[in-house]
Amino acid sequence: MSLFFEDAPSSSLSVEPDTEVTSDPPDNKAKQADLAGPGIGNYEDIEKILPRDYHPLLTPKETQKAIFHVKGYIEENLCKELNLMMVEVPLIVDAESGVNDMLDRDGSRTPIQFHISNDRGQHPIDAQVVQAATKWKRMALKQFECRTGEGICTDMRAVRKDYFLDHDHSAYVDQWDWERVITPEQRNLEFLKSVVRKIWKVLVGAEKFAQEKFPELRNPRYPSLPDELTFIHAEELLAMYPDLPRKRRETIILQKYPAIFIIGIGWPLKGGYPHEMRAADYDDWITDTSAETRRDTHGLNGDILVWNPVTERRHELSSMGIRVNAETLRRQLEMSKLLDNLRFPYHQAIINNEIPLSIGGGIGQSRTLMLLLRKAHLGEVSVTVWPKILKEMCAKKNIFVLE
Repeated sequence: MSLFFEDAPSSSLSVEPDTEVTSDPPDNKAKQADLAGPGIGNYEDIEKILPRDYHPLLTPKETQKAIFHVKGYIEENLCKELNLMMVEVPLIVDAESGVNDMLDRDGSRTPIQFHISNDRGQHPIDAQVVQAATKWKRMALKQFECRTGEGICTDMRAVRKDYFLDHDHSAYVDQWDWERVITPEQRNLEFLKSVVRKIWKVLVGAEKFAQEKFPELRNPRYPSLPDELTFIHAEELLAMYPDLPRKRRETIILQKYPAIFIIGIGWPLKGGYPHEMRAADYDDWITDTSAETRRDTHGLNGDILVWNPVTERRHELSSMGIRVNAETLRRQLEMSKLLDNLRFPYHQAIINNEIPLSIGGGIGQSRTLMLLLRKAHLGEVSVTVWPKILKEMCAKKNIFVLE
């Protein structure tokens, strides 16, 4: 379902209590702070938003069994729907390669970097822990000789040290990072939406699969995912709620449409700010799509978001998009004042058309499992580090974080 040619929902739509929802229009500083979305920001707010009457539907042992059943289902069916093959993925990369994911373009989230002296300092390497495999995957398409319509999928692990650790942000990141070769003619919104629908089909199927394996997950308190996503452009969403920051716009629209794909993330909207920051060198957020939408729109990328009935909050599952080509890479780097990045091998490979055109994205594994297994916290489905204050807070609310 697309909202491009439908009437906008009423701005008087009711909203459940949420710390992201305030009555006063935000100032410019607040709008800027909302762009990267690195977490809620303080534990007083987390105390308020964690569920008060939470009771896990599965025991810790059952949860572990469910995790591996559901992961297997998603990997198998994602590869089947998108014609992908599973491949190995790096945890660390050479800093000089330019393939690490900077996540955004404001410099607020930087990778962990370390020096490998190697051979008594004669052949050293400066390495970085990956934040995502976004750029590496596109290079890998050439390495694995993928043809048009073929692609790869990875069981990716990463570290993002600059997140605030809350109920759905962790320093440890696990994703199904995937990438697929496309033609120049497929660089359009309709093709993007066709791929998104296939991914959504897999996620809906995974929920049904989980409930068949573990009937306890069928609970009237927690509605199942809708069979279809609603597509909406970030520009359109801003037009509905022009005085609200990004997260509140998402929160409100998810009350009406519980599963959405927001298109066009990274291009500055009419309000002066992008819906959210995007790095300049992987997703294409600059391409004019007004001929397809009949609006002043840009961007060939987007995010899948759902309403989480356990946390009663917005819940992001996937970020994806058609990737930059030589022209749009240069324009986005110029717009972001990052033209110096053209020195990196990854960027040169795009400029010189040495690697395939592609579409790709990341699907958060722990985020998806948290949703499908009806969990209140990422720590119930993944093992990582959490501050003592958060673990104690969760224990009081019957949320058992894995150690």
